[in-house]
Amino acid sequence: MINKILIANRGEIAVRIIRTCKEMRIKTIAVYSDADRSSLHVILADEAYHVGKSPVNESYLNIKKILSVIKQSKPDAVHPGYGFLSENYEFAKSITDMGLKWIGAPSDAIRLMGDKIKAREFAKKNFIPLIPGIENKFKNLKDITKSANKIGYPLLIKAASGGGGIGMRIVNKEADLQNSFNLAKSEAKRSFLDSRVYIEKYLEEPHHIEIQIASDFHGNHLSLGERECSIQRRYQKLIEECPSPFIDNELREKLKNEAIKLIKACNYVGVGTVEFLVDKHKNWYFLEMNTRLQVEHPITELVYRVDLVKTQIQIANGINIRKILKNKTQIGHSIECRIYAENGYKNFQPSTGTIIDYFPPSGPGIRFDEGFIRGQEISPFYDPMLGKLIVYAENRDEAIAKLIRALGELKIVGLITSAKFCIEILNHDKFKSGNYCTHTLEQILPEIIKSQSKKIKLSNVILAHDRYKAKTGKIKTDKSDSNWIISS
Repeated sequence: MINKILIANRGEIAVRIIRTCKEMRIKTIAVYSDADRSSLHVILADEAYHVGKSPVNESYLNIKKILSVIKQSKPDAVHPGYGFLSENYEFAKSITDMGLKWIGAPSDAIRLMGDKIKAREFAKKNFIPLIPGIENKFKNLKDITKSANKIGYPLLIKAASGGGGIGMRIVNKEADLQNSFNLAKSEAKRSFLDSRVYIEKYLEEPHHIEIQIASDFHGNHLSLGERECSIQRRYQKLIEECPSPFIDNELREKLKNEAIKLIKACNYVGVGTVEFLVDKHKNWYFLEMNTRLQVEHPITELVYRVDLVKTQIQIANGINIRKILKNKTQIGHSIECRIYAENGYKNFQPSTGTIIDYFPPSGPGIRFDEGFIRGQEISPFYDPMLGKLIVYAENRDEAIAKLIRALGELKIVGLITSAKFCIEILNHDKFKSGNYCTHTLEQILPEIIKSQSKKIKLSNVILAHDRYKAKTGKIKTDKSDSNWIISS
């Protein structure tokens, strides 16, 4: 049995894992970089070890250093969270070679399905529809140009070991190919220690649908429904919901069966996600598989009343998942907003600085998974996600209303966050109707920015008017002239 877990990660997901471990009476070991010395996951863990300087390649991607800490701290198991080394085949194998339990997919499954190129090849062999693409491991511009002309533009260049929108570039014409190719390879190398890329056709009006699966060492393979993840910026998800407002029961069952067929074929064990793109005509294509926990796992947890981190640990301990998951059915609706330290109104510009104060929302059906504390400095070294605000309600309309209210209550003083920006999206007719796709945010962004600009101007008018009244004791009635704002 597992009694002590090292968490090879940071921030919100490390905190999330620690909290479940405490409930299971399992001791935890944190690792941290220079920038994270005073972070929440370090404070909450039973033990904490320094693994290097702030840049990820010197700390959270430093396999040699993390393995050294593992030998020193003597855990029973390692949980990689998501991102960083969670889908690194060599790291996973190193853990099991040390005689420890890896709380994730077997290294062979990671090697196959965590590699996006190999996963496409494997899906094709198992007769699962693919987006038209080229799985070659491109090394130079000449090769990729030739293949790109076969597929046709627009197309996507994607990192072979990627995830979270990292190492991904859309290319609309051949003139943009070289720069996009170089940027994708560089970003992939920096983030995943693997510079390989592949290309695929860029679909129009697609829905990003993912199927949550769980498998155990007893040959059981189960699905816990789907998540709609189509509200994205820069190919990274911003708002997710469960269930999808677009998927009908027939398609839901079909995607679930295809996901289970795939994980059976690769002898998968653990919690994972099979992702599909579904066009407006409900034609569907295999996108990729994530052989790890997803950022958006909480919405599945709330709708299916399950702790997926606990499930991961139970699977690693050899439990039969039919005993804990067989009768889980979908009830209600859940939506998650990722809270980023960034300005959505200014091209998602990152916001760095110190969190001066923090006021989380509360009330029935509200959950905030955070990875920070008051006084913490938010540095430019890592993903700008501060946490995730998740709500649960009986139906979708109530969930939207609850989330808008909760986002309005959330205050993180000292930084610009995505909270108000998310409110604008949730209030938009496109989202409320459920009629949105992966391009929707890009389409409605100018409208959102224009709306915010008007609100800022109006607030300035009101503020200037209040100052004039306080100073003179008079009420200025002509608010139509914006010039008086400057002079007041």
